[in-house]
Amino acid sequence: MMKVRTIILFNLIAMCLNANAQAREPSETKQLETMNSIYDLPPFERAVCCIKYYEGIHRKKDYPYVGYGHKLRPGETYSSNMSLKEADALLRRDLQSLCAMFNKYDKDSLLLAALAYNVGPGKILGCKGKWPKSKLLKKIEAGIRDFKEDYVRFCHWKGKKIPSIERRRYAELALLYIR
Repeated sequence: MMKVRTIILFNLIAMCLNANAQAREPSETKQLETMNSIYDLPPFERAVCCIKYYEGIHRKKDYPYVGYGHKLRPGETYSSNMSLKEADALLRRDLQSLCAMFNKYDKDSLLLAALAYNVGPGKILGCKGKWPKSKLLKKIEAGIRDFKEDYVRFCHWKGKKIPSIERRRYAELALLYIR
């Protein structure tokens, strides 16, 4: 399992640095090239890299998703042919908005925001009539730090466990979980 995580992280680093180099200014690109590990990046940048790696760029065939997995809302007119720089900026805005939503969870806010980016905040916070508050959030609110299993359980799609989503959850934990 550790070997798989290591391989995922190395691939994540390489893809992240390449994607960031395309979406950044030349001076920032040079700074990224001197990094030895994804852990040299600030946590927010690690989250951005992880999301980019697992979401990939969404195009016309992925409607209503654009950029790196932004779901179009009523009235939004983002193009499915947006540039990587535009997609990066949209991802960062969305992730910052989710971080603000989970701000009261302090050191877990970024981890929860990364999860919410993929599954939606309603599945974590609860949505009256649709979903109860998640067991994960209840544990965090109770101060229980042993919630890794509850976090990884968010790996189902249409009731079926998806191995690639499970790997994503482990990668998010490896990159963003703070004891």
